[in-house]
Order: sequence, then structure tokens, then C-alpha cells
Amino acid sequence: MSSSRVAALAAVLLLSSAGPSVQAQATGDTAVRVEADKDGVQRTSVLAGSYFFKPRHIVVKARMPVELSVMKEPGITPHDFVLQAPDAGIAVDAKLSSEPTKVIFTPTRPGKYVFYCSNKLPFMASHRERGMEGVIEVIE
Repeated sequence: MSSSRVAALAAVLLLSSAGPSVQAQATGDTAVRVEADKDGVQRTSVLAGSYFFKPRHIVVKARMPVELSVMKEPGITPHDFVLQAPDAGIAVDAKLSSEPTKVIFTPTRPGKYVFYCSNKLPFMASHRERGMEGVIEVIE
């Protein structure tokens, strides 16, 4: 094997074991506060990509409907959107495509609830372990 192929393979292995991707870190943790539309629904979009969600921190109000339009970047890597907080009235497990998927729920109580991608290839870190997670913060 040539030295350039060995170097490329080493770089791939190093990046795959490094934890959250550079792209995930670049999305930042700036909170996106979602305001209700005239019909009282809090709507925003979420993009899933190479081990990131953008935005990663979404702030919504309790006891008001939330509608997330979630989609993944084009490509063959599968992603999903999992948000399980039954004590707050939230139970979401949606497979994503490059077409928007609507995720609708009404959070019943304040708190911070983690959403993530549950996909994992054998012998590799899961998408979540590689940084593909975020938080829905529910406020009064």
C-alpha cells in the first residue's frame, strides 16, 4: 500500500474516532427561540447532516403546539430524529429524508429534552456519540 493511501486511511480512522465532528461543533449552541405564528403554533426548521443538527438548541413555550420541519442533507447516510420525553407529552421517532418531515407535539411542562439521531453502523460510534444531538428547551 502506498504511503499516501496509508496516510489517508489513518486520517479517516482518526476523524471517525475523534468524537463530535468539526461540522457539529461549528453549528454552535446559540439558542433559537421559536415564536408562535398567528394560529398559535410554534414552527421552525431543523437540518440534519454529517453528525449535526442545525439548530442544536431550540426554545419553545409549554402548552403550545410545536411543529418542526426536519430534513436531512442529500446523500446516502440515513438519519432519524428521536425525542423521547413522555413525562412532558413528547414522543417522537421519525426517519428523515431530503424532503421535510413534520414533527408535531405539544410539550406539557418546562425542562430541557434531548433529541438525537439513533443510527449506528456495526463497530462504529453511533451518530449520537459523534455529536448528532441537540436540545429542546421548554419554558413557561
